[in-house]
Amino acid sequence: MKITSKSIVGDIVADNYKTAEIFKKHNIDFCCGGQQTIEEACDKEHLSSADSETLLQSVNAFFEQNEREQHASDYRNWPLDELADHVETKHHGYVEAKIPVIKEYLDKIESAHGKKHPELSKINTIFKDATGQLVMHMKKEELILFPYIRKMAKAKRKNIQLATPTFETIKNPISKMDEEHDFEGEAFREIAALANNYNVPADGCNTYRVAFGMLKEFDEDLHLHIHKENNVLFQRAIALEEELLQA
Repeated sequence: MKITSKSIVGDIVADNYKTAEIFKKHNIDFCCGGQQTIEEACDKEHLSSADSETLLQSVNAFFEQNEREQHASDYRNWPLDELADHVETKHHGYVEAKIPVIKEYLDKIESAHGKKHPELSKINTIFKDATGQLVMHMKKEELILFPYIRKMAKAKRKNIQLATPTFETIKNPISKMDEEHDFEGEAFREIAALANNYNVPADGCNTYRVAFGMLKEFDEDLHLHIHKENNVLFQRAIALEEELLQA
């Protein structure tokens, strides 16, 4: 997707809501002023030609990067420790970066639209509770489970003895992580239902659209995140532990 100075700001954000953050950095109104072109928006904010060009390059770079990521390699064949690193960097990092941004948008739309759409208050409450617990969940993985997975991968490569962990077997922390994944899944199923599967109501503004777009992406990323852990990382880790113990 090639963006030019004549492209409409609101159309760009509608195509991918994540571009809203780029416009926000340049104080460009993508909500009420969404029907102006990038050129018109830059003129209105008195941006220099250099800043206008930087904005245009940032938007195009975003779409190019997004296209590259869609053709990423198959993580199912990665070494186990690299997969743990990937989950921690990509998904845990994503969660920590997006939570405060989404909270800000949810607060804004609840304040502006909450009287007509009381479900926004419930969505906001569930999101804050679920993500608070999700952050604690990820820290347990980062401090307990993932380090042991890396030790197992190292023991396999170097053919060395694996020390018995304090939790006896990796199945124990994995069982707890599975329970917590179920809680998160149920929380976001409830959010999706309250949000009409993230369909913005007719009276919703661009800020409303961005908030729901971010929520939908967060939900989708969480599903992929949990899939990678439950169905790939954890299952392979259990199998590797059994292999090492039998050696």
